Amino acid sequence: MFACAFICLPAFSKQQKGKSLLWRITGKDMKKPSYLFGTIHLVCPEDYFWTTTMESTLNSAEVVCFEMDLDAPDIFLEVAKGMINNEEKKLKDYFSDEDFAALKKYLTDSVGVDIAVFQMMKPVAIQTMLAERALGCPTPVSYEANIMQIAQKENKEILGLETPREQLDLFDNLPAEDVAKDLLDMIHGKDDSKNQYIKLVTAYKKQDLVALHRLIMESSKKDMDLGGFLDVRNEKWVPRMVERMDQQSVFFAVGAGHLWGDNGVIALLRKSGYTVEPMK
Repeated sequence: MFACAFICLPAFSKQQKGKSLLWRITGKDMKKPSYLFGTIHLVCPEDYFWTTTMESTLNSAEVVCFEMDLDAPDIFLEVAKGMINNEEKKLKDYFSDEDFAALKKYLTDSVGVDIAVFQMMKPVAIQTMLAERALGCPTPVSYEANIMQIAQKENKEILGLETPREQLDLFDNLPAEDVAKDLLDMIHGKDDSKNQYIKLVTAYKKQDLVALHRLIMESSKKDMDLGGFLDVRNEKWVPRMVERMDQQSVFFAVGAGHLWGDNGVIALLRKSGYTVEPMK
């Protein structure tokens, strides 16, 4: 029990402080509060929730800022172009003949898509599509799309923390051969992505950022180093956040996995001298 006073109690206290998806940012040169909301990019409709506090906070902000500027002209065309493989390799070159045949059969039988559509694409394009289908519902809901719809109705300016090219570079840094192997694990049922997703959604609905962060870190040990996807981007985002929120009230909506941890956005903002408090 004596040892637990040093190990268990601080952990309990830290967990309590991490139980919110919505945070108020104040301090330094800010004239008005800004807000930080953790999204889950795609979720089944029955798991989607949106509170009156989230709604009123979004309404009170002057500007909405996502990871990327989602209403920028041609943004999705730019992302789609980024999925095209500019190397001499074609999709089939990342697989053995046997594995490519298995992938082709899976896409035809289970997805209803001809693999020829992806022949000039990077393996990550198929991985992204299959990850969305693994959610287990025909019409997933996007927090970003819904928030943007509200913002557009209220004629709020929409901004982004990074360019599409910066985000695409993250995927380009993933070895294509590793992505191809992950694809084969997915079609053969050897990966645990569905169970991991269920756990993530459960933690998200409880607004438990500590549990969410722990699950993400555990998955990264099995799959890949998430430093480039989380820590590096968080450090890059915070100065850009400061520049925007010193001018006006901003509603920042980014993936919830970016919020918690020693290198999370909340901790980095606090290190920069801002007060970041959970909202219920």
